[in-house]
Amino acid sequence: MRQKLNLITLGVNDFERSVAFFEKGLGWKKSSASVEELALFPLGGIVLALHPRNDLAADVTVSPEGSGFSGITLSYNAKSEKEVDKVLEKVKSLGASVIKPAQKVHWGGYSGYFKDLDGHLFEVAHNPFWDFDQQDNLKLP
Repeated sequence: MRQKLNLITLGVNDFERSVAFFEKGLGWKKSSASVEELALFPLGGIVLALHPRNDLAADVTVSPEGSGFSGITLSYNAKSEKEVDKVLEKVKSLGASVIKPAQKVHWGGYSGYFKDLDGHLFEVAHNPFWDFDQQDNLKLP
């Protein structure tokens, strides 16, 4: 198996509200490949998809009910501490819940967490030890 992820799909409770959060609130551009009840947001080599939670659970053949920590977070890597603060302020104004305010963290960076409108956990972090290439992809050794 190749060491590659191409698509992350989030099951959402209110599809239109969630699409508006990313598209109108955050200013992300939806791909023209999006179809009814599947919104696709290209993220520079990976795609974030939004799909109704109940339909996604049915496809996986599991219950859509869930609670607690799912064991996964999505991370947005910012270029500065100031950008971390701005992103957290923006998502809060859009109705997301800031779970952990931005702060200096044990690994030497600066980060905070928010829950989007459907409870998915996002970290917003600045890692002073990582650089970006010209396409804003992380450059790792």
